[in-house]
Amino acid sequence: MDERVAAELKGIVDGDGRLTRLPSKRKKLLYAVHYLAGKFEQGRRYTEREVNDLLCEWHTFGDPATLRRELYNGRYLDREQSGVSYWMEEHQPTLDELEKKFG
Repeated sequence: MDERVAAELKGIVDGDGRLTRLPSKRKKLLYAVHYLAGKFEQGRRYTEREVNDLLCEWHTFGDPATLRRELYNGRYLDREQSGVSYWMEEHQPTLDELEKKFG
């Protein structure tokens, strides 16, 4: 995990690297979403169930739908309008862009 991400997520990531709660502060939430985006493979298509299953592996609070929405809203994931298929956006927001926007 990137040092900046680790510093921002200190106290909300367990020893296995799973988020233990949804951050309430926007900056921390963006770092959490950035962290989760790194768990997806570029060029792969995922079903909604696969996205949820992957997210469930990386958090403990049982809310993959909110995390999926945050990944989509943050422009990390794109999807078919029907929600049948998800994939990684070609251009991912960088930590520097996050810092500049929300730092």
